[in-house]
Amino acid sequence: MTTGKINVSVENIFPLIKKFLYSDHEIFLRELVSNATDATLKLKHLTSIGEAKVEYGKPMIEVKIDKDAKKIHIIDQGLGMTAEEVEKYINQVAFSGAEEFLEKYKDSAKDSGIIGHFGLGFYSAFMVAEKVEIITKSYKDEPAAHWTCDGSPEFTLVAHDKTERGTEIILHVAEDSLEFLEESKIGQLLTKYNKFMPVPIKFGTKKEALPKPEDAGDDYKTEYVDVDNIINNPNPAWTKQPTDLKDEDYAAFYRELYPMQFEEPLFNIHLNVDYPFNLTGILYFPKLDANLQVQKDKIQLYQNQVFVTDNVEGIVPEFLVMLRGVIDSPDIPLNVSRSYLQADGNVKKISNYITRKVADKLKSLFNENREDFEQKWNDIKIVLEYGMLSEPKFYEKAGDFVLYPTVDGKFYTLAELKEALKDSQTDKNGNLVVLYASNQDAQHSYIDIAKEKGYQVLLLDSPIVSHLIQKLEADNEKLTFARVDADHIDKLIPKDEAQISKLSEEESTQLKTVLEGIVPNTTYSVQLEAMDSHAAPFIITQPEFMRRMKEMSQSGGGGMFGMGNLPEMYNLVVNTNSDLASTILKADTSVQESLVKQALDLAKISQGLLKGEELTAFVKRSFELIK
Repeated sequence: MTTGKINVSVENIFPLIKKFLYSDHEIFLRELVSNATDATLKLKHLTSIGEAKVEYGKPMIEVKIDKDAKKIHIIDQGLGMTAEEVEKYINQVAFSGAEEFLEKYKDSAKDSGIIGHFGLGFYSAFMVAEKVEIITKSYKDEPAAHWTCDGSPEFTLVAHDKTERGTEIILHVAEDSLEFLEESKIGQLLTKYNKFMPVPIKFGTKKEALPKPEDAGDDYKTEYVDVDNIINNPNPAWTKQPTDLKDEDYAAFYRELYPMQFEEPLFNIHLNVDYPFNLTGILYFPKLDANLQVQKDKIQLYQNQVFVTDNVEGIVPEFLVMLRGVIDSPDIPLNVSRSYLQADGNVKKISNYITRKVADKLKSLFNENREDFEQKWNDIKIVLEYGMLSEPKFYEKAGDFVLYPTVDGKFYTLAELKEALKDSQTDKNGNLVVLYASNQDAQHSYIDIAKEKGYQVLLLDSPIVSHLIQKLEADNEKLTFARVDADHIDKLIPKDEAQISKLSEEESTQLKTVLEGIVPNTTYSVQLEAMDSHAAPFIITQPEFMRRMKEMSQSGGGGMFGMGNLPEMYNLVVNTNSDLASTILKADTSVQESLVKQALDLAKISQGLLKGEELTAFVKRSFELIK
């Protein structure tokens, strides 16, 4: 029998001494199952190179609960340990068995899937256990060993009569952690952290129906048998080569990841790189709504098939955190932290790689089947537009596939849009003016006016489009965007000759004087324009610059620029070729006021500006008019 004190290096403070090395106590199971997986994969590697002269077989890891005895057992059939190795890898916490193993076999073990960091990971057991036992038998022809520790630096190490190869960890669960003796809790943790571990994990048994005998009669009752309940998929889709997978395989894996998600993803991107870092994974583009927050925390980060976190910001580019799927990289530690992510060079490389890979995939989808890409545009645009704003490298590539749809259902890339509009939508300064609607229903009348003038109108209705427009204008000389209900439309050079006003210059001056005497000049600037006689008599537009400043103020930028609450300022454009303009000009003073107020209120309604007392007065006035 051996007794002694565990050798703890000062540099390696572990949970035995400092309980909060890990922020979440539940990961003890992840660590111990990871160690069992390590031991199994190490044995697989050693047998494959002929160093271990034993039969590898079909090993599994078993997790058992003994609620009455308040114990949890984690049992593997891996390479086990000798008493000497227990001394080295368990008592001398400064060593890491997996790291030493990888160093020794660094050339041949590169792809053996060793998870690593055995020493500290093992001591996470003491976060939930008041005493821990290790019963282990090495694949080498040496006696088994039994190690016991009660959570202090004191341990005992004795021989054991175990004859089967492998290791059994026994946790004597502490009184403050009895929740971990519930089957539902352990099952939940195994599913969360170990769902895709590369070694089968058994947790209890399940009933499986036996096949019905051919000679069984109608009164045959189905017979059931207990079989091992394997809770994980050791060979998930992302560990395979893309050439070995079909569309249905990707769809099946998506359902495995998200069993409660009934809507199929739009497409997937398979990540597979081994230089200058290791990374595999599959990302899925789901259908997204306009709420950027809804879909976050759906990408799962793994390290050699061990779940790490679903908070992948910093590893995955910010604009892609709304996607779903899996990323697996051995270059990211299990105990990942925010400060680590910010400091680690590999993480930034991984993020840049994912950005490039996603952009390349989108470009190929666009080139291979543009019609299909256009049909999916509304479901993916929010992610791509956000990417253009937040990731310069993505923005550089986005011109090849980002689309700008019109209200009529046509789609242009930015280069195509410039070419299509260069002869028809320029202002007097030679700027190309791109008209767009942000709400097709609310701005319907303005869209009609623009289309009557022969202009194209885009439909840009995502919540971040105003920010994207500013970026596009900054990066494209002589390109201006103007919302269709803004005043910029009046500054375009018309395709055809402008309409000739039915009113003389003197009559136009009289009409403007009448209007300015009735319309509030603190809010509205009266403008006369000769338009088609069928166009609306009164139209309200807003100066484009003022509208943008107001949007910035409302979105939180007001304080930054010292704008505060900006005043309401609009243009009232009056069509001098409308019958109403002539009627107002010829009417008595009292009638003029009634007509102007009624027409102004109708124009306000089209812009959603008529509210409160003004709306009540308008309704009363309207009923009086139709009596």
